[in-house]
Parts: sequence; C-alpha cells; structure tokens
Amino acid sequence: MSDPRLVAVSDLHVRYPDNRAVVESLHPTSDDDWLIVAGDVAEEVGDVVWALGLLRERFARVVWVPGNHELWTRGKDPVQLRGVQRYLALVQACRELDVLTPEDPFPVWDGPGGPVTVAPLFAFYDYSFLPAGTMTAEEGLAAAYAAGVICTDEHLLHPDPYPDRAAWCAARIEESERRLDECDPDLPTVLVNHWPLTRHPTDVLRHPEFALWCGTTRTADWHVRYRAAAVVYGHLHIPRVTWEDGVRFVEASLGYPREWQPRDARNGTVVTDLLPRRILPTA
Repeated sequence: MSDPRLVAVSDLHVRYPDNRAVVESLHPTSDDDWLIVAGDVAEEVGDVVWALGLLRERFARVVWVPGNHELWTRGKDPVQLRGVQRYLALVQACRELDVLTPEDPFPVWDGPGGPVTVAPLFAFYDYSFLPAGTMTAEEGLAAAYAAGVICTDEHLLHPDPYPDRAAWCAARIEESERRLDECDPDLPTVLVNHWPLTRHPTDVLRHPEFALWCGTTRTADWHVRYRAAAVVYGHLHIPRVTWEDGVRFVEASLGYPREWQPRDARNGTVVTDLLPRRILPTA
C-alpha cells in the first residue's frame, strides 16, 4: 500500500453512463487517502448522493464543493428546490454521508506534504471576467449573446432568495473570506473551488465570452493572501496544471465523454490513469 495522498477530481457528470463507469473505477492507493471533489458531480440530487456515497465508502475523507450543475433546478429532477435552499439540501445530504462541504470546519491534512488547511469554498461568478472591448456586465452579456455564447445557468441556476447570481456571489465571497481569515495563519492552505479563482485559466477557452460564467475578479489574490500551497478547481473541462505567483493550480476535471474519450484515444492514455489528480505530496 502506498503512502497517503491528497487527491482531487471534478466535473464527473455521472448522468453519462461512461462517466458513471469512471467513478465506479476510482479507488484510493492508501487506506488514508483523502479525495477532493470540486463540483459538477451531477444535476440531480440522487446522482450526487450516489457518487459521493460510493467515493466516501472508499476514501478516508471526501471534501465536496458545489458546481453550477448541482445548483441547476431541472424540470425532471424530483428535488425542485432552488437557489440557497437547494445548496443547503445538498449540504445536508453530504453531512449524512460524512462528506465535508464549505459549511463545515476546514479539515487539516496531516499526511505527506502537510500540514495544510484544506479549504472547500463556494465562490462562483459575478460577470466580472468581461469580454474584450466591454466595460460592464450588461455589455459583456450582450457581447456573449451576440456571439451565440449563453451558459445554461441563465435558465436553470436560480439565485433565490438573492435578486441575481452576482448578489449571491458577493455574499459567498464575504462568507468565504470570513472563514479563510479565521484559518491558522501558520499553516498553508489548499484552496478548493469549482470555478477558477483567477482569470488566467480562462485564457485558453475556445469561446472567450464564456469566461463571464467562470469566476470573479474578487478572488484574484486569494492564492497569495491565504498562503495557498495549491489551488484546485474545475468547470473548464481543460485538465492541466498551471502556476501563478509560485502557486500550483490544478484543474481536475473529467468532463463529458465527448471531450475525454477522444483525448484518451489521441494520447494513448486511459482516463483512470490520470484521475484522481495528485495534490499532495507533489511528488
């Protein structure tokens, strides 16, 4: 059995049978491995519970943050809760599974590469990653719509009781900063959020207008301010490692089968050879 590892996945999208099979194939290499799940497990609460429950049976600790897909309220979902109520219902479901969420005390990873505070966050977007040539969220959205780029969130991710998603984002940023300010200042952190914390990862998007739905400029310095040893995110379906200010940023997504299957065929790899992504120790 290997030494303990802190590892991560995101964007499992288990409503696809091929992705569900990937989740079923994920196993720790140590009895003490921790798994970070950085959002977009599924759209329906039942599928989220299935996947996180299976992973919690296998890993010593599972830490989850919400993505936009978990927050969608689709007409065929048996759970018709919206906005904050939907999020809190997911938190309660996670607690029943013994899965940690952004509403729980931040755990400390004491394994190899530690100690570090693992900080699951829920800070999403406020339309401040503006397309070139625009100055306001309204202009940015108009440019995106003109380019034919419209995130499904506009139809399915309801901000209730907040007036809009930007207002909900502002509240989540304030809560996240409060929690992070309370962390042990002598420990580095691993920051976990579904959406990128800086704009840099969105520079490679095929449709740059989609950056509007990918984060907020208000989190741009968190990796420095909060002593990050690593940042884990998803959402973009562009799995890779980048560096900013000496901090390792890990995009840990699986993505849709139409994305990862051609990539595996082209590279001669198997997706389960790459997932989960190692966060600590780094080597």
